[in-house]
Amino acid sequence: MFEDWQKYPHCEISPDLLWEYDIASPEWNWNYMSVLVVQRVIERGRKDDYYAMFQRYGGFDEVRKIAVRIPKLSPIDANWVCCLFDLKKQDLSCYTRMLSRKRLFNC
Repeated sequence: MFEDWQKYPHCEISPDLLWEYDIASPEWNWNYMSVLVVQRVIERGRKDDYYAMFQRYGGFDEVRKIAVRIPKLSPIDANWVCCLFDLKKQDLSCYTRMLSRKRLFNC
C-alpha cells in the first residue's frame, strides 16, 4: 500500500498527532520517541503521516521493526499492523503483553 513512500519526501508528521509534546524543542528526539510516533501514526495518522513516518525512520522494514515494539494497541490497530507489515499477532509486543495480563489475572 505504501510501496511508493520514497516519492513523498516533502511529507511531515502532523504535530497534531503529538499534541502534548513540543516537537519543535531542541530536546525533542525523534529516534528516542520512535515507538510513540509510530503508534500515533498507526492509531490516528493520515496517508501523509504514513509517508512521513517511512521517510523519517528509514523505510518500510525499519518501521516494521519499530511497530512490533509498540506496547499497547487496540485490536483493530493491531490487526492493521499485521496486515500492513505482513506480521502475525504473536509477533507484536502488545499481543504478548495482553496474553500475559490475561494469564496473570486469570481472565
